[in-house]
Amino acid sequence: MTDKSFQPTLAGLRAFAAVAEKRHFGSAATALGVSQSTLSQALAALETGLGTHLVERSTRRVRLTPEGAQLLPLAQTVVEAAEAFTAAAGGTSDPLHGTLRLGIIPTVAPYVLPTVLAGLSERLPTLTLRVIEDQTERLLAALRGGALDAALIAVPAAVGGITEVPIYDEDFLLAVPPGHPMSGKRRVPTSALADLPLLLLDEGHCLRDQALDVCQKAGVRAELADTRAASLATAVQCVTGGLGVTLIPQSAAPVETARSQLGLAQFAPPRPGRRIGLVFRSSSGRDESYRRLAGIIGAAIGSEQQVRLVK
Repeated sequence: MTDKSFQPTLAGLRAFAAVAEKRHFGSAATALGVSQSTLSQALAALETGLGTHLVERSTRRVRLTPEGAQLLPLAQTVVEAAEAFTAAAGGTSDPLHGTLRLGIIPTVAPYVLPTVLAGLSERLPTLTLRVIEDQTERLLAALRGGALDAALIAVPAAVGGITEVPIYDEDFLLAVPPGHPMSGKRRVPTSALADLPLLLLDEGHCLRDQALDVCQKAGVRAELADTRAASLATAVQCVTGGLGVTLIPQSAAPVETARSQLGLAQFAPPRPGRRIGLVFRSSSGRDESYRRLAGIIGAAIGSEQQVRLVK
């Protein structure tokens, strides 16, 4: 049972986080710059104070206990906060120097990530980027919990405590099978979706909700195809195979048309679309740095994609 008066030490939490990451005491000790005995003592003191085992030790490997797996994200958050505190005290708190954990939604990452990485490498050579691809809801949860620093998502997200910096707007295109009568059309009314088998992404993808919103605003009840896809790339392949039609963002068109015989059509004005922006915790105190990051990302994407940058 946990001693309620027990206060974990930073050394103990660092030891736990390092062992969990390396799954090896020797490697964890080397990473922290301490002896293996010092690391073991710090972890043992943490486990004793908590009254629970965090890791299972054996001669061959180290694995987390269920309790350890549950507590690890909290320990990592504390360690990262301590490192940020130390960096700020030393005058090197700029998040654009060092490691930045950036979340990206799946309908953005495959299409703009190479451009973004190249742009950041050129403009921010001291930045090390860690990319996490996931659905919007989970990215926002990770952001609020401190496991992410910022994220590229469709905005507005309308979540408390989160600052949004709009970066670019892009149109949705209608993806149709090869040879479809609408392929190549430039003024397709959104009401036409009422007569087409609309293929949607799985629940949790914001593009699914956006496609349904397009139908609702057009005043039509879409005929939903029986097929659902876990990724936009799979949805496109299903469309190419004649299983339905779907909406894809303009930024995805070059990649998807290059690897399939996909037909595309443009909607009539006002064309439906989405806005992509950078989001971060309002409490981070790094508003200026993240706005600069959003500007660099926007400049890189705008130079290669048919999107409209938000001024």
